[in-house]
Amino acid sequence: MYKVFVNDKPIILTTEVEKESSFKNYLLKSVAISKVIKDLNKKSVKEVHLIHSKEEKLLKKFLKKLPNVIAGGGKVYNEKGEILFIFRNDKWDLPKGKTEKKESIETTAIREVEEETGVEGLKITKPLETTYHIFKRNGKYKIKITHWFEMSTSYSGALEPQENEGITKVAWLNEAEAQEALKNSYANIKLLF
Repeated sequence: MYKVFVNDKPIILTTEVEKESSFKNYLLKSVAISKVIKDLNKKSVKEVHLIHSKEEKLLKKFLKKLPNVIAGGGKVYNEKGEILFIFRNDKWDLPKGKTEKKESIETTAIREVEEETGVEGLKITKPLETTYHIFKRNGKYKIKITHWFEMSTSYSGALEPQENEGITKVAWLNEAEAQEALKNSYANIKLLF
């Protein structure tokens, strides 16, 4: 099973057919993604299930439905065990961004964290989950596939929000502050905690 978010409502990619209650079922093979998005914009619909018989083909078939944008991002810890957050569009988020030509996903993740926060000396400690969400740009829907990495740094210098990317604040948050920030974050970010 996979979850793809439209705002904070999930599209569940699954092989299981369940009786509909506050969600809708569709066959992955024949569904129009615009119909799914329209359904998810209704208050009564909490999620949409897209069904395919073969587990191993769920994601591959779904990703063919819309153009893909590949991104890398980081859940960064400092030496005090605090986590690096950014504040953009009135929500707490983790730094991430699109890959550039011929760049490895690990390089993308480190570069984007540095650009968006000013933090240096980043080391990837392990890969985390990959998240999926649908967004609209210039009137067209796309799927952002974000490969996340846990990172560490001993950086203790100034934090510099990348304002031209709409980032208004960068902060190191301790466990309690991070849990509070997650109340005003995105569903796919919450998956990483």
